[in-house]
Amino acid sequence: MTSQIHQAETIAAIATAIVPQQGSVGIVRLSGASAIAIAQQLFHAPGNQIWESHRILYGYVQPLDSQRVVDEALLLLMKSPRSYTREDVVEFHCHGGIMAVQQVLQLCLEQGARLAQPGEFTLRAFLNGRLDLTQAEGIADLVGARSPQAAQTALMGIRGKLAGAIRQLRSQCLDVLAEIEARVDFADDLPPIDEDKVKEQIQAIRQQVVQILATARQGELLRAGLKVAIIGQPNVGKSSLLNAWSQSDRAIVTSLPGTTRDVVESQLIVGGIPIQVLDTAGIRDSTDTVEKIGIERSLAAAQAADLVLLTLDATTGWTPTEDHLYGQIKHKPHIVVINKVDLIDNGLIDNELIDNELIDNRLTNNRLIDNKDLSALPAFPLAAAIVYTAAAKKLGILKLEAAILTAANTGSLTAANTDIAINQRQAAALVQAQTALAQVEATIVDQLPLDFWTIDLRSAIRALGEVTGEEMTESMLDEIFSRFCIGK
Repeated sequence: MTSQIHQAETIAAIATAIVPQQGSVGIVRLSGASAIAIAQQLFHAPGNQIWESHRILYGYVQPLDSQRVVDEALLLLMKSPRSYTREDVVEFHCHGGIMAVQQVLQLCLEQGARLAQPGEFTLRAFLNGRLDLTQAEGIADLVGARSPQAAQTALMGIRGKLAGAIRQLRSQCLDVLAEIEARVDFADDLPPIDEDKVKEQIQAIRQQVVQILATARQGELLRAGLKVAIIGQPNVGKSSLLNAWSQSDRAIVTSLPGTTRDVVESQLIVGGIPIQVLDTAGIRDSTDTVEKIGIERSLAAAQAADLVLLTLDATTGWTPTEDHLYGQIKHKPHIVVINKVDLIDNGLIDNELIDNELIDNRLTNNRLIDNKDLSALPAFPLAAAIVYTAAAKKLGILKLEAAILTAANTGSLTAANTDIAINQRQAAALVQAQTALAQVEATIVDQLPLDFWTIDLRSAIRALGEVTGEEMTESMLDEIFSRFCIGK
């Protein structure tokens, strides 16, 4: 992509989501040397309105050589370098929908603008020094954020939280490299290098890299979320669990086994993590063709999920069917959910408890609950947790959410501890930096010549520079910006 970009060209694109019969405002954006000239050809501002930077003009989109008015609109003019791309930028704020913005965009193209490529506005901002790569990726993350915490983390990236930390580490590496190279070039004029001090500096830098790398899992969860599948026999309360969890009647609930015939999805936010919950068809032997298809989809959903909730009925306990199901999912992260506990101990119900967490200490694993012996439960060595619920009464949901967060190895995600959450590309570069720094330490311990120290140190500096874009390749830029939408 970057090899095809000519910054002298003026680019244009629709910069807002366009939905038929929806949206009050649609924006067409221009960036480049001819942006203002094109706008002056297309926009008629009545009266004595002044065309100056960062001023909003009111008027009509009407080509000079035509009497046809395309739209009544506002025009925002931002002259270089005080713009997103640090080029002249013009935005037509049109009526929403499809036709108005598409017609305005077509007029811009007819006047000599080129349709922007995906992410080209942000790429120009990067190439013109307006943003570094971490800030550019933060913009993409903010656009795609699916939770408040994800948006907050993305905003911290845009504000340079990650870039500042990486630049500081790279600067420290450059300082160490300068000290080493000075000894190589002027060995007779300078005192011997303090090996222990250099080793301590490298260790400190590597430890900070490791700390930043530890945020990769949080970043993955905040961006992609978790896919959680609820599986079990018919009538164990899977749909009731989904409805209680989502606080809606998302799934149909009846006393008839096999009511759920297909996978029902619901989107939730748990501890800042977007979670896609899949309520699956009850798994049993069936001759019904439609139900059999639903069961096949249930098993496929379980295999594709990040976390499985194996649900059983407390009134019937563990059966051979659970043995079969457990054998299929035990290799995956899973939680065992024992539902309908209220049916074996009515003493659990206490409407005065506001938080609805009524599963008390009597429901400890492998305990006798009144006349129902749950001690026959098998051991679950690979299970993340065993959780007791009464989904029909909306009980036990908070404990289930806590178990899911623990299983995801996140604990409670808050804006305070997710200011930095790196993505896969950044993590790969930091792993290279960590490896190179560890090799520098090994080189010092092995008493190799100073020239050898600099080889791996330069590799670490280069890897850190890849995170912020101070070291970059065209293919790397192509990969990053091709994931952006066209108008961004």
